[in-house]
Amino acid sequence: MEVREREHAAQIEEVYRRRYGKFLRVAVAILRDEQLGEEAVNDAFVRALRHRRGYVERGSLEAWLWRIVVNEARRRRSIEKRTIPSLRPMLDNSPAATNGHHAGGAVEAIVAALPERQRLALFLRYYADLDYEAIATALGVKPGTVAATLHAAHAALRRQLLEVEP
Repeated sequence: MEVREREHAAQIEEVYRRRYGKFLRVAVAILRDEQLGEEAVNDAFVRALRHRRGYVERGSLEAWLWRIVVNEARRRRSIEKRTIPSLRPMLDNSPAATNGHHAGGAVEAIVAALPERQRLALFLRYYADLDYEAIATALGVKPGTVAATLHAAHAALRRQLLEVEP
């Protein structure tokens, strides 16, 4: 058992080093704040290392880690909304909230207005380049649900963008 735990620890560290930028990008998209995103990713990996016995080798280790990162970012977002609601609008409009991109407030507002599962599925698909299986594991749903969720998100984005165009 101890050998397997050491192997898992090494594998977790390898995924952290290789994919940190993607984990950070998704956490920042969820939290809309660079520093909170960094803290969420780091705390998620600490949690993964502490609870590596909980990893069951039925799915990929990386998908299991994505689930932990997404849940940590969601937990932190929930705490932020409760503890400092008056600062939330300022954080949402900060340069970090746009993840370094200025694609336009309309698109950001449309994405922000999507239901949470749709937003998370979009972030995991396009920011993290995860396949449907990994997204399903990260969100705790079935792959068919991921397909339906992404379809609904794309349809909502298309519909809203057509309404915004002059």
